[in-house]
Amino acid sequence: MRIVHLDENSKKNVLENLLKRSPNHYAEYEKQVADILAKVREEKDTALFAYTKQFDGAELSKDTVLVTKEEIKEAYSLIEASLITVIQKAIVEIRAYHEKQKQYSWFDSTPSGTILGQKVTPLSKVGVYVPGGKAAYPSSVLMNVVPAKVAGVEEIIMTTPCNKEGKVNPATLVAAKEAGVNRIFKVGGAQAIAAMAYGTESIPKVDKIVGPGNIYVALAKKAVFGYVSIDSVAGPSEILVLADETANARYVAADLLSQAEHDEMASAILVTTSLELAKQVSEEVDGFTALLSRKELIQKSLDQYGYILLADSLEDAISVVNEIASEHLEIQTKDAFTVMTKIKNAGAIFIGEYSSEPLGDYFAGPNHVLPTNGTAKFFSPLSVDDFIKKSSIISYSKEALAPIHQDIITFAEAESLTAHANSIRVRFEK
Repeated sequence: MRIVHLDENSKKNVLENLLKRSPNHYAEYEKQVADILAKVREEKDTALFAYTKQFDGAELSKDTVLVTKEEIKEAYSLIEASLITVIQKAIVEIRAYHEKQKQYSWFDSTPSGTILGQKVTPLSKVGVYVPGGKAAYPSSVLMNVVPAKVAGVEEIIMTTPCNKEGKVNPATLVAAKEAGVNRIFKVGGAQAIAAMAYGTESIPKVDKIVGPGNIYVALAKKAVFGYVSIDSVAGPSEILVLADETANARYVAADLLSQAEHDEMASAILVTTSLELAKQVSEEVDGFTALLSRKELIQKSLDQYGYILLADSLEDAISVVNEIASEHLEIQTKDAFTVMTKIKNAGAIFIGEYSSEPLGDYFAGPNHVLPTNGTAKFFSPLSVDDFIKKSSIISYSKEALAPIHQDIITFAEAESLTAHANSIRVRFEK
């Protein structure tokens, strides 16, 4: 991996290079995505099935687009019993963590006759998109579905691509069944997002769409925002390790590669104050890469978006960490918890050398759907909050309104909203 001395100029170059990975920089695909969305919105199932044939090679109809109970039963027989057990264990941990995020309605009353409060209501219908194709991610099923179930969402539907024979990855189906998905549809890509956003004869319109996908899926979600809510427009995966001379170079290298293998646009960065550690990590990365199954993809990722940034001080290192605002941040320093208190921007923070990033991907409990491309500066991980909405509650008696009614009239007339003022005034006519 390249070792770059950290200064203002190098920091600027790194940040600019990382931003090239944002879905906002792929305008050339937007026209194609817009055409797909418009076609599905207008022609519904006809367009949906035509695009599935075009992109996935599968012949679907209204009778075959829905995954059947028999197909789910078959899926259980096609995967190892040990994987089913692991999925069930992971659900327990994920549910336990997200249960602590639940919010409840509240009301405050006063003797003068006011009642103010907030009513918390789960979303009625949520659509979960799960990628297919080259890889299957049952862990993403759990991370998107479990918090929705904890929130109390009435119906969860899922869309995921099928193969040419119309089959869905069995691990994905098992994860969906275990997590509590109500219906699963065998469609993917921008056309699946369109179906959930607008509704077709086979797939219902939902209130919110969550889940990761390729650039077409990301741009489709961005385009339908407003017709439905979305979780985020996710970019390629990324990891940043903040380490000092006390870190284990072999652990650091292994963790960097755990994200580099996702995608050739994934980002893996080490920020360190130790030149010796930087050199050791670079050597370990080379050694691991030569042995790993995705070595060509990993090398492309490292060549484009992999860095070892050498900082003059821990303060400088923390500063650039907050600027990059990585999806995953590992802290492997002498006093990691103190360092953690100085971190402002990160999707998930892993503290200590035995808290490697894959722990969060699969099992610890916190959600692995995280903000990318610097959006951790203002976005949060997926949570139960994403599957509820809040309504304000206001109730005043005449006795409570009387002392302030003239103040409201004054405010309304200052904004030239005389009907507003009149709405209050008529209640106190003699």
